[in-house]
Amino acid sequence: TGMPADEIHALGIEEVARIEREMEQIRTQVGFRGTLREFFAHLQNDPSFKFETREALLDGYREIQRRVEPILPRMFDRLPSSRLEIKPVPTAQEPFMGGAYYVIGTADGERPGTFYVNTSDLPSRTRPRMTALFLHEGSPGHHLQGSATLEDEGLPAFLRYGWNAGYGEGWALYSEWLGYEMGLYDDPYQRFGRLDMEMLRAMRLVVDTGLHAKSWSREQSIRYMLDHSSFDRGTIEQEVDRYIAWPGQATAYKIGELFIRRLRSKAEQALGERFDLRAFHRQVIDTGPIPLAVLERKIDDWIAQRQ
Repeated sequence: TGMPADEIHALGIEEVARIEREMEQIRTQVGFRGTLREFFAHLQNDPSFKFETREALLDGYREIQRRVEPILPRMFDRLPSSRLEIKPVPTAQEPFMGGAYYVIGTADGERPGTFYVNTSDLPSRTRPRMTALFLHEGSPGHHLQGSATLEDEGLPAFLRYGWNAGYGEGWALYSEWLGYEMGLYDDPYQRFGRLDMEMLRAMRLVVDTGLHAKSWSREQSIRYMLDHSSFDRGTIEQEVDRYIAWPGQATAYKIGELFIRRLRSKAEQALGERFDLRAFHRQVIDTGPIPLAVLERKIDDWIAQRQ
């Protein structure tokens, strides 16, 4: 995008403040009388937000999948044929993996896309973030976009099999946001969980640029993230070490999401009643993981054609 580090840092601080305001509104809505920090602890520790067995956790995600899939045709006019399976993270990988991740299927359809759920350390796998996490890693996030691209034999190999973080992670975070239009955040705790996930991506803008452009220390970065989210210290240490080792990648999520949302707003305003959400989504998806600047030129051309 050409955004300098100072601009990304400032955007992150602005987004963190906005998300905190929305979190406070939900804390008030559910009648919790403590502070936001105390509400974070409540969500981490209350037994009603936890699962007793590994299979119950997997079933929770499968129930979300059953709710999401019938809604997708309202949002997309072309859906991939590849199935999405939900499986536990392999035992040997459990200590080193986060809460979930996605592995795309094969182009021939022999292996479906797989949403892997870390079923270890059950006390840390709480309910509120589940809907947003499924939308990100599953459908309409990485599975829908990635499978639709993989199945398109008309694309050149570098787009069919390639990856662009701003586009791919931006799309997945945009998919979390789409959950509002899909009616999936009717439960305030799932809505809060979505904000908590979004907060992680907003904090990344602050911390990544803090570390690599503003001389932040590792401990300063950890403390910032502890102060602004419900994530535990172990998870945050993993996150910060990732940013240290992989400069810039963590900024792709939020910048990509806001970029796609801005393109959608531009199209809605320009086209008015002629705006078609399913057609817009097809334009975003059907050329694969192109750079954001190229995507903007494509959407501008599409708007001009429809006008």
